[in-house]
Amino acid sequence: MTESAGPQRAEATELSVDPGTEMLFGADAPLTHVMATMRAMRRLKPDPVPRELLTELVRAATWAPSGSDAQHYGFIVVDDPDLMSELAVLWQDCFDIYKELGGTVVPGADSDRHQRMYAALEHQADHFAQTPALIAAVYKKSSAEGFSPKATIELGRRLGRKRLAALAKATTAGPLGEASSIYPACQNLLLAARANGLAATLTIWHLFRTSDWHAALGVPKGQAIYALIPVGWPAGNFGPVRRRPVDDILHWNKW
Repeated sequence: MTESAGPQRAEATELSVDPGTEMLFGADAPLTHVMATMRAMRRLKPDPVPRELLTELVRAATWAPSGSDAQHYGFIVVDDPDLMSELAVLWQDCFDIYKELGGTVVPGADSDRHQRMYAALEHQADHFAQTPALIAAVYKKSSAEGFSPKATIELGRRLGRKRLAALAKATTAGPLGEASSIYPACQNLLLAARANGLAATLTIWHLFRTSDWHAALGVPKGQAIYALIPVGWPAGNFGPVRRRPVDDILHWNKW
């Protein structure tokens, strides 16, 4: 029997808050409430978002921790309509690639729920040129630092051959270190957006055409885009998120 295409999706049966809960906004909104009602919002109004507010989202992002407190992040905020129209062509192509990879089929998922999500993705692609703002989260590649031959020899002397060989096989250590330094910043940004009544969602579709996105946004050599976050005023409503019950995913001491 041939397996269906597309990612497997978990059974999500637990609501974060009661559907009738009043939505709270602003600096005084409780953090747990903001987290519990921070939906991935892809339907945006075309109304512009003030630069002062976008700056505050980026400022909140900088409050997150980064590896070794290096703070090698950068944020490109696109709010120029002409550039957004150019980027919309790239976004549409990435969406088309997503569809070809099985994005329209999710085995095991609630069909109605998935169809609503897919409709929102399609709406986002169709209206991307009217996106008020797009924030690209960038981080410096660790490989850009590099080790000289002399430094490598000295490191081998200190660590020993076995440990150095194990380190050499850890090819994902650099990218994971970068990711662990930029994604907490992205989460801060998303929470700040939700608290201020802005809709946003984190995407990595740029990975389908990385070099083109880097060129379009003028990302310098030695830097990498880790996320693209469309931001705007919501055309829909904030509300509870549906997740797997915590008892299904919580393990004490060992798996």
